[in-house]
Amino acid sequence: MNQDITVNDDGVEQIALKTYTQQAYLNYSMYVINDRALPNIGDGLKPVQRRIIYAMSELGLKASAKFKKSARTIGDVIGKFHPHGDSACYEAMVLIGGSGIAVGMATDIPPHNLNEVAKACIHLLDKPKATISELCKIIKGPDFPTEAELITPKKEIMELYKTGRGSLKARATYIKDNGEIIITALPYQVSGAKVLEQISSQMQKKKLPMVLDIRDESDHENPTRIVVVPRSNRVDANAVMSHLFSTTDLEKNYRVNFNMIGINKRPQVKNILTLLKEWLQFRTVTVKRRLQFRLDKILDRLHILDGLLVAYLNIDEVIKIIRKEDKPKPALIKKFKISERQADAILDLRLRQLAKLEEIKIKAEKKELNTERKALEQLLKSSARLKTFIKNEIKTDASVFGDDRCTPIIERQEAKAFSETELLSTEPITIVLSERGWTRAAKGHDVDPSALQYKSGDSFKYATRGKSNQLAIFMDSTGRAYSLAAHTLPSARGQGEPVSGRVNPPPGATFEGVVIGEDEKDVMLASDAGYGFVGKISDLVSNAKKGKAVLRCPKGSKVLTALQVNDYNKDLIVSVTNEGRMLIFPISELPRLAKGKGNKIIGIPSARVAERVEFVVAMTVLSAEDSLTVYAGRRHHNLKPSDLDHYRGERGRRGSKLPRGFQNVDHIEVLAKTKKKDSVEDEEEE
Repeated sequence: MNQDITVNDDGVEQIALKTYTQQAYLNYSMYVINDRALPNIGDGLKPVQRRIIYAMSELGLKASAKFKKSARTIGDVIGKFHPHGDSACYEAMVLIGGSGIAVGMATDIPPHNLNEVAKACIHLLDKPKATISELCKIIKGPDFPTEAELITPKKEIMELYKTGRGSLKARATYIKDNGEIIITALPYQVSGAKVLEQISSQMQKKKLPMVLDIRDESDHENPTRIVVVPRSNRVDANAVMSHLFSTTDLEKNYRVNFNMIGINKRPQVKNILTLLKEWLQFRTVTVKRRLQFRLDKILDRLHILDGLLVAYLNIDEVIKIIRKEDKPKPALIKKFKISERQADAILDLRLRQLAKLEEIKIKAEKKELNTERKALEQLLKSSARLKTFIKNEIKTDASVFGDDRCTPIIERQEAKAFSETELLSTEPITIVLSERGWTRAAKGHDVDPSALQYKSGDSFKYATRGKSNQLAIFMDSTGRAYSLAAHTLPSARGQGEPVSGRVNPPPGATFEGVVIGEDEKDVMLASDAGYGFVGKISDLVSNAKKGKAVLRCPKGSKVLTALQVNDYNKDLIVSVTNEGRMLIFPISELPRLAKGKGNKIIGIPSARVAERVEFVVAMTVLSAEDSLTVYAGRRHHNLKPSDLDHYRGERGRRGSKLPRGFQNVDHIEVLAKTKKKDSVEDEEEE
C-alpha cells in the first residue's frame, strides 16, 4: 500500500479511498479466515477454542479440579489472548463445535466416532494408497452424541466424503407403548422445550386433531422422554410422527463443509482421504518434534550427570577449589575440562547431596536415561518404527477415550406432512345432488336425501356416502369431472348451492352424479350408449375450475351416474335399456382406463342411440350374492341371485327381456346379502 501513498502540496499523505478499502478488507478477510473462523487441521480447533483450552490448562482446570466460574476462564482468555468480546468466548466455551463463518466461506464439520476415525488412520498408515471407498467402510458416517437416527442414504454420505460438502438428516427415535408415542432421542442440538412448543402450537391451531395431549417426562434417568398421546387407538402413530418429522425439529438437517486450514496454512475444502492424510502428516511431525524435544532434554541431563559424576569422583579437589578460589567456576572448568553448564550444576550442589547415596542415584539415573536415549534415537532414525509408534499411540488413545457409536445409520422414507384434508376430522357425510345441480352435505350416513327440502321446481337426483376429509367429484353431462373438498360444501340444513357456482362447466352442461372415496377406489364410468370403463377416483381429480375431460360420449348419448366398484375381480355389472333388455356380466371384462370412451357394455345400435330411440336407463354394480329389485312405475320385481343367472351373457350382447309389465324400467336397486340396502339412484329417461 505504501507505493500508492502520495504527498500533497500541504505535506499531507493521501491515498485513494478505493485502494485503501480494498487492501483493508482483504487484510480483514485473511485475518478472519486464518485466525478466527476456520479450524486448523492439526487439532480441529479455531483460535478462540485453542485459547480457551490453553487458558483452562494454565488455570489447572482438569477433570479432577474444583469448580471455577466461567468468568474466571473467559477473563483470562480475553485479557491475555483473544482480542474480542466476552459473548463470543462464552458461546465458544459452552459449544466447542466445528462450525464457523468467515468472509466468503464457511465450515461445518460434524462430530465423528473416535474408534472409527482411529481405525481409518491406522488403515491409512498401513496402506497409504487406500481409497475413499475403503475408508468409508470403516468410517460409517458422522456420530452425534445423541441416539437419534442418521437417515441420510449411504450413497449421499459416500458422496459427502468424496467432495467434502453435503448435508445430513437426523431424525428423532420413538417407541409405541400402550397406545402412546414416546420420543426417546432428539437430533443433535435440538431442544426438547422447543419441540414441545412447536407441537403445542400446532395443536392450538387445530393442525393436529389426531393428538390429544403432549407432555415432557424427561428426568435424570430418561434424559429424553416426550410423550405424545393420540386421540384414539385408530390413529396411525407412524403417520403422526411422519407429519411431526416434517413440521418440527424432530427431524433436522445439518450442513457439512470440510473447510479448514491445512498444513500449508491455507483454507481448503478437503475430502476425507486428504483430510486424514494431512492430519497424519501433522501428527508425524508433531510426534517427531516431541520425541526430539525429549531427546534433547535427555542429552542435556546426561551432560549434567557426567559433570556431577566428575565432581563425586574428585570431591576433595572440588571442595578445595570452591573454598580457596575467588572465582571457582573457571577453575573447575580448567581443572576438570568440563562445560559451563556442568560447572554451574556442580556449584549448585547442596552439601547433603555429596553423600555416597547420591552418587548411586546419579549412576542409576544415567543408566535409565541412556536406555531411553537409545530408544528415542532408534525411533527418530527409522520411519517404520516411528509409524508403529504412532499407530500404537492412536490405538491407546482410542481404547482410553473411544466409545461405541451413538448414532445409528438407518435409511428411512422421506417424512410427509399431513395435507389439509388429512388434518380435517374424518366425519361420515352424505353428499346430495339435486336435479338442477344444487349440492349440500349432511352429517352421517343415516340420511334420507329424498326427505330433504328442495327449491320450488327442484327435486332429489343422487346421493353418495363418504368422509368429510375426502374430495367430492361431480360428473357433468359432457363427461367432465370437477373436484370439490367435501368439507367446504354447504350444510344440508339449508337448500345448498349450485355446483356451477364453484366450477366452470361448458354452456348447457348439467350435473349427472357425484362420487366420493379413497383415491385408489375403483369407479365405473359409462354413457347411456352402452359404453364404459373402470377407472380410479384419483383419475377423476382435477384442481382446475374447468374440470377434467374423463368420459367421451358417443353421438347423441348422455352420461350415466358414476358407480363405485367394491371388488373389480368379483363384482357384476347390470345394465338395462329403455326397451326392457337387461344384461349381466363380470365387471372385470371392462378395461381399466384413466379416460376415454370405454368398451361396449350392452349392444345398442349407434343410430338408435343418436336418434334417442334406444339407450340405457339404469346401470348398477352388485356382487354374486346380492339380489336386485326392478322398479317400473308403481310396480317392482324382485330377482334373487338364481333369477339373475337368466340375464347373464357376454359383454356387448343385446341382453334378455324383462317380464312383461316390468320392461318400462324407472330404476333398479341392489339388495345386499346382509339385508342392508345400498340404494343407487340411476338416471331416468322420459
